[in-house]
Amino acid sequence: VQLVESGGGLVQPGGSLRLSCAASGFTLATAYMDWVRQVPGKGLQWVSSISSQGTTFYTDSVKGRFTISRDNAKNTLFLQMNGLKAEDTATYFCQKNTVRGQGTQVTVSS
Repeated sequence: VQLVESGGGLVQPGGSLRLSCAASGFTLATAYMDWVRQVPGKGLQWVSSISSQGTTFYTDSVKGRFTISRDNAKNTLFLQMNGLKAEDTATYFCQKNTVRGQGTQVTVSS
């Protein structure tokens, strides 16, 4: 199992980013996948999940702003983030069970 995140960056409040997670070593379409995030000095925070059936789940703070999706043909997971806030600043990881990638940094600042 290998996960490689990308798409992070510096964005102003209210802006948007689309994170990608390229998966290999397993079939994404049959996996339950998570996005989690971490701020330095704090623990991992669950952000969103998608089941193998395509059911999606979100933590309350991102509902209505973030959308999790996947492209089964490309074996890639996405997190579309709109209306970004300073408190969304973190390193974002995609996760399968307990396996995570290296993460991608999202910084929301003016």
